[in-house]
This record gives sequence, C-alpha cells and structure tokens, in this order.
Amino acid sequence: MTFQLWGAVFTGMVLSIMLLNVVQWTTYRDRSYGLYTLYMFAWLFYFGLRVSEFREWFSDETNYFVRGAAPMGAYYVYFDFADAILDLRRRLPRFYRHLQYVKIGLVAYVVWQVALCYVLPWSPTVYEIWFIVMRLAMAVVGVYGIRQMMSLGDPVSRAFATGTIFLLIGGLASMFMSFIWSDGDWSGPFWKVSPTYMQIGIIAELVCFTLGLSYRQRQAAIRSAMVEQELTHERAQHHRNQLEAELAVQRLEKEKTEVQIRALQAQVNPHFLFNSLNSLSALIDDDRQQASLFLDELSSVYRYLLRANDQVLTTLGTELVFIQSYCHLLKTRHGEALRILLHVSPELITRQLPPLTLQLLVENAVKHNVALPNQPLTICIGTNSYGQLQVRNNVQRKVVRVNSPGVGLANIWSKYEMLSQPSPSISEENEQFVVTLPLIDDHKTIF
Repeated sequence: MTFQLWGAVFTGMVLSIMLLNVVQWTTYRDRSYGLYTLYMFAWLFYFGLRVSEFREWFSDETNYFVRGAAPMGAYYVYFDFADAILDLRRRLPRFYRHLQYVKIGLVAYVVWQVALCYVLPWSPTVYEIWFIVMRLAMAVVGVYGIRQMMSLGDPVSRAFATGTIFLLIGGLASMFMSFIWSDGDWSGPFWKVSPTYMQIGIIAELVCFTLGLSYRQRQAAIRSAMVEQELTHERAQHHRNQLEAELAVQRLEKEKTEVQIRALQAQVNPHFLFNSLNSLSALIDDDRQQASLFLDELSSVYRYLLRANDQVLTTLGTELVFIQSYCHLLKTRHGEALRILLHVSPELITRQLPPLTLQLLVENAVKHNVALPNQPLTICIGTNSYGQLQVRNNVQRKVVRVNSPGVGLANIWSKYEMLSQPSPSISEENEQFVVTLPLIDDHKTIF
C-alpha cells in the first residue's frame, strides 16, 4: 500500500469518526463534542497541508512552518478537550494550571516558528533542534498528563489516558523514523513514511476517545434515568402524603360535623321536654284522665327521641310514624282545633332527613298560631313533584307574642348546612306558611 492510498484511508477513518461526533454534538449540545470535532479537524488540516499534492503549492518556508507549528493547534485544542471531558479544573486543579502554562508555551513556540521560517536567516540546523526539543517537551508533558489522568481512576479517564499513550508513541515513532528515512520522500510503501506512525497513533487515540465519550454518555443517561426515577418516586410519595393529609382533614371535618349535629340534637331534648311539660301542667288542672293518657304518649314519644339522638339521618317513613304519635299528644290538648294531614308519595318513603325535623316544624306551627274549634289550625305534611318535603299550615298568628328561644327552625337549617345539603326554604303565600325541605337520597353517602 502506497502512502497516498494510506493517506486516503486515514482521512476516511477520521472523517467517519468526526461525522459520528457531529451527530452526537447536534443531539446532546455538549461542549465536549464540539471540542472533539475541532480537534479532529485540526489533524485533518495538518495532514491535508502536508500531502505531496499540496506541498508543491507552498514555499519551503511555509512547508517547514506547517510541519513545526500546525500540530501545536491540535495540542492546544486537546488541552481544552481534556478539561471538558475529565473536569480537570475541579478534579485536578494543579494539573489544570500547569496545562495553562503549556498552552502559553505553545503560542510562544508558534511565534518562534514564524520568526525562524520568515524573519530570521534560514538555518535548517536551528529549525531541527527546536523541532526535536519541542517534540520531546510535548512527550514529557504527555507522560505527566497520562499519570495525572490515570490517578483519577474512572473508565473515561483511563480511556483518555490510553488514547494519549497511543498519540505519544505515534509521535515519537514518527520523529525517530524521520531520522531513518527521508522525510520528503513519500513515494514508497506507507510503512516507510514517517507520518504514517503519527497517523496510526492518532487513529488509535480517536478510537479510545470515542469509546470514552460513549461510556460517559451512557453513564450520564443512566444517572439521568435514576434521577428521573427518584423524582417520580418523590412525586408519588408527595402525592400519597397529600392524599393522607386530605383524608385526615376529611376525618376531622367528619368528626367535627358529627359533634355539631349531636349538639344540635341535644338542644331538641330540653326544648321538646320544656314544651311538653308545659302542656302536661295545663292538662293536670283541666283533665287528669287526659293528663294520664298524655303522659303515656309522652313516654312513647320520648323513647323515639332518645333513639334519634344516636342517628344523623332517619327515613321519612320513620319520621312519619313518629309524628303521628307526637300529634296524638297535641290533639290530646287541642282536640279538633288541630288537624294533621299527610299526603306523602310512597316512592319517597325511603328518602332521608335529619331526625325530629317534622316534630320541630309541627311544634313551631302550633306555638305561633291560634288553634280553636271554630278556627282550626291545619298542618299538611306532603311532597311535591320535585321530590321535596313540604310542611304547610294556615297562618293564624297569636295576638300575644310567644316567648320562644328560637332554636327550632335554626336547628333544622344548621343540620342541613353541616350535611352539605341545599338549605330549606320558607315562603308565605295565600295565607299559607310553607317550609320546603330537600329529601336526601337513600343511596347517598353524606360523609
């Protein structure tokens, strides 16, 4: 294989690696890939200027300048590339400072090459001495850098150090081979041309660098996946904690509502007992037999009242059975002066409402209205087409205002509010006082 053919193979391999790296750079937008691309381009530029076809285009001074100074550009990019990959500034700060001094030396050497090739009288001996000294100096820097990178101990650092070893060996081999074979005769087999060994070292170096970058990217993807998994776990845990907190708040609200409802029900007992005892007291003076019957009915009603204190809701059917017993108490005193009518749709019997609601409404109507045989008080308990319960009575207000603590209707309204149900409504039309109450569906859970 001639050197010209080998040069084409070398250029093709470097271009392939560089194109792959450009794809990575475009995908990840990582500065490391940009520097790596620039590093490979520097070597392609160097060897592109040194092949036979292009050497004839330049003067001898320019060819010597390219030979001595162009690799320094690749080394300069190499130092920044190493820092971007291995984070030398943080992990090896002392070594990083030394590299900055070496970069200054590279710039000074390029300036000196300009002086040797274009300003000062041409001296091949001086040029070769400086060329060899710089090559050996870079070899020393390479050995020092390899030891520092190996000390980091991670796979990417070892891959980078191994690639640098290949570059160092290839550079030294190329320099020594230039002493054996003429550096200007590139017409023979490729293995007899000194730049071949430098190119082989560069190819091996690029393979190591590419493997190191691939490993680094894979590790970054794994870390990213682990971080995402941890974030997902934290979000799930936070969501569970939030749900538990919401459930705890709901339990507290439920307990608070139950306590408040029990307190409201407790208000009914003394209120009902107070009014019943007043009625009983009046009956004792008027009719002792009726008072005895009233006391029996009162005992029966009070048993229901005690059971109702343990319930938040009861069915409309149960309330209607109770209200009929309660109305017997009222009719014991008022007789035909009080009329109770029931017109409830059978389909709504299983609907629910707070216990003792009907008792409070009936008691409220009797308390505030006149009930006389020639002016009877009619209380109608029924349902409407909207599935609501309505308690209505004809308005016959007493002339003397009743002294009432006012807990009846307020108690009912408070219960509906704490059960998160629509509030009852009051209307007065055509001399009818109407209280409309929502009935709670028997399948609905309140808390």
